Amino acid sequence: MNDLRATIVQCPLVWENPAANRKAIGELLSAVNGTDVVVLPEMFTTGFSMNAEAVVEQHSNTMETLVWMREQAAKLNAAITGSVAVRDGLHCYNRMYWVQPDGSVVHYDKRHLFTFAGEHNEYAPGNRRVVVTWRGWNILLQICYDLRFPESARNGIAENKAVYDALIYVANWPEVRRDPWSTLLKARAIENQCYVIGVNRVGTDGNGHAYSGDSVIHGAKGEQLTAAPAGETAVQTAVLSATDLADFRAKFPVLHDRRP
Repeated sequence: MNDLRATIVQCPLVWENPAANRKAIGELLSAVNGTDVVVLPEMFTTGFSMNAEAVVEQHSNTMETLVWMREQAAKLNAAITGSVAVRDGLHCYNRMYWVQPDGSVVHYDKRHLFTFAGEHNEYAPGNRRVVVTWRGWNILLQICYDLRFPESARNGIAENKAVYDALIYVANWPEVRRDPWSTLLKARAIENQCYVIGVNRVGTDGNGHAYSGDSVIHGAKGEQLTAAPAGETAVQTAVLSATDLADFRAKFPVLHDRRP
């Protein structure tokens, strides 16, 4: 397993305007090079809108945002991920796409819906945990409110190795609750002995909620590898060291002591 270069994109989002958001994020990505993974916020095309019928895209291979993600992944020779409001069959989902340079796609549907904002009235919950494998790394996909439920992200040992090596959270997490966001991201890294990438938006949404971002990448000991300035647009890349992770897990084999 080689080192993995991960890029976080912390940015404002134009309310319920997919074309404008794809254009703005595309401009930010034009300056990125030499990365393996690009992480965008939750619902990066619309903001955290509960106006599902107006904002969802129909899931298909020709879906505009999915076509755009394939184009970006191919240009960067990197995987790109973030969540989008989609309709698939009879239901709408807050769906996190993982798109690779060859055009292949994996998706994770948000399992814990934010009932406080009525998300459960507009979107259906996912029913499976998703771990992707990319350039030798196993990576667990999670969305925003999932962060408050540690059991959904619990790491473990299978075939004498950790189930996953990195954990990604994409979010629209309001500034008023920024302390839990930062605290829980660090906790997930420590308790699961993995890298954690948390990407949140900035700016103000159509409901007047402010977002400070606080996007960050933590190492398995909880140390910060990079952190975006609060409230600012930022594109930052950090190197996730495979050697450091393997050495730490070998010297302090916490995951092997886990009990069901």
